Amino acid sequence: MNTLLYIIWNPSLTIGPFRWYSLCWLIGLGLAYYVVKCLYREQKIKDELFDPLFVYCFLGILIGARLGHCLFYQPDYFLTSWQGVVEMFLPIHILDDGDWKFTGYEGLASHGGTLGLIIALLVYVRKTKLSIWQVLDNIAIATGTTACFIRLGNLMNSEIIGKVTDVPWAFVFERVDMLPRHPGQLYEAIAYALLFGIMWYLHKRIPQKIGTGWYFGFCLTYIFTFRFFIEYTKEVQESFEASLPLDMGQILSIPFVVIGIICMLRKV
Repeated sequence: MNTLLYIIWNPSLTIGPFRWYSLCWLIGLGLAYYVVKCLYREQKIKDELFDPLFVYCFLGILIGARLGHCLFYQPDYFLTSWQGVVEMFLPIHILDDGDWKFTGYEGLASHGGTLGLIIALLVYVRKTKLSIWQVLDNIAIATGTTACFIRLGNLMNSEIIGKVTDVPWAFVFERVDMLPRHPGQLYEAIAYALLFGIMWYLHKRIPQKIGTGWYFGFCLTYIFTFRFFIEYTKEVQESFEASLPLDMGQILSIPFVVIGIICMLRKV
């Protein structure tokens, strides 16, 4: 194999004191924060109702993404011992001698993050008395920014790799192996950046649909339809998926697509 034909990928995991993955998460959340703040101002929603939103979103996404990975992808590890239960909630790995080391949260699932975000927003609207559909639509318009940077973080970490391929834009992830693979993370990042562009354009053209649930439905349908098909270019994340007709990412995407379509078609 002539690796000169492909993109050799082995960036540093850190930039100064920061891990690229964490930095991408923060950039994505920061951009979404700014976009939603602009939307709240356009809709003349009081600042005091916006201020707590970031905390609800951050905790909902982080907790949901972590639990989603542990419960959907590795229940055999995290639910079968006290060590696994502890590591599910704390960013550490417990060593055989009883000592521990800090690892960060190694394993976050986007489907769990989406579900956690929705639950957090339900709690938020109970506190603020805002319309749940208005809040969901505003978050949906900004979602592409966060999703894009999270996948760029995965790319920097050389994780969620694609299947072996001979396409000229294949990446060779040196920390994994020396085989040319689909850069699935990059495919998703581009798709989610495009999603934000579409959503921002549409909200300017049809602002009257904000508050109907249409933007929320479009966001779910777009992301998880794309996620379903992009899985065909990815390696399975856990060995048990190899025996399934669809991998776990595809199975979990189907109900989100159905919910998205229902939200787009619902009558106000």
